[in-house]
Amino acid sequence: MTIQKEIKKLQGSKRDMATLNKFFKTGPGEYAEGDIFYGLTVGQSRAIAKTYKDLPLVELKSLISSPIHEERLISLIILSERFPKADEDERAEIFKFLIKYRKGINHWDLVDTIAPAVLGAYLYENDRSILYEYAHSKNLWERRIAIMSTFYFLRQKDFADTLKIAKILLQDEHDLIHKAVGWMLREIGKRDPKTEKIFLDKHARKMPRTMLRYAIEKFPEKERQRYLKTKRE
Repeated sequence: MTIQKEIKKLQGSKRDMATLNKFFKTGPGEYAEGDIFYGLTVGQSRAIAKTYKDLPLVELKSLISSPIHEERLISLIILSERFPKADEDERAEIFKFLIKYRKGINHWDLVDTIAPAVLGAYLYENDRSILYEYAHSKNLWERRIAIMSTFYFLRQKDFADTLKIAKILLQDEHDLIHKAVGWMLREIGKRDPKTEKIFLDKHARKMPRTMLRYAIEKFPEKERQRYLKTKRE
């Protein structure tokens, strides 16, 4: 049985698919318009990825380019699991593959699966300029890749690129970017509260409200209200 047939075999009910279509915003004019869901759970997708963990890139190409959301997700799970065990040459090959076929990384769950685990991990030791190119992109998913890839850097207590990209995205028009930037600022705060507060003291007034709320979510209530009041003024 091919991986595509095994994925289709687990296709959920029409109700499952309708629920996912609503949750993942696949309707006309929404950010994932036209995406197709089979209704697999994340657990099912991960189980298939484990079974096919050694699938070569030539076959992963058909998955990451598929109109089926779960096929794209499974390809990314496979690569995110393979990357840490790969040697330097294979890591570079995986990175180049993902950049070439990034059109298939076109939803927040897909970006969040692969950006920190592979793109950020690779760029930590390499030229990071591509993240700034993506931060200025007109493509929503490239902008989310830019900020989410820096999650890997944060885990190494390297905050500089996250802060620079957050500044570029301060006035972004999309709620999914507001949430991602706020989330990464909050992650900085977990590791270095002073660094996050320096950034917020300078930029909170200009930040979209959702971004600010995500960034200060773990602050003591009194401090949260202080920043929210600043936003109102």
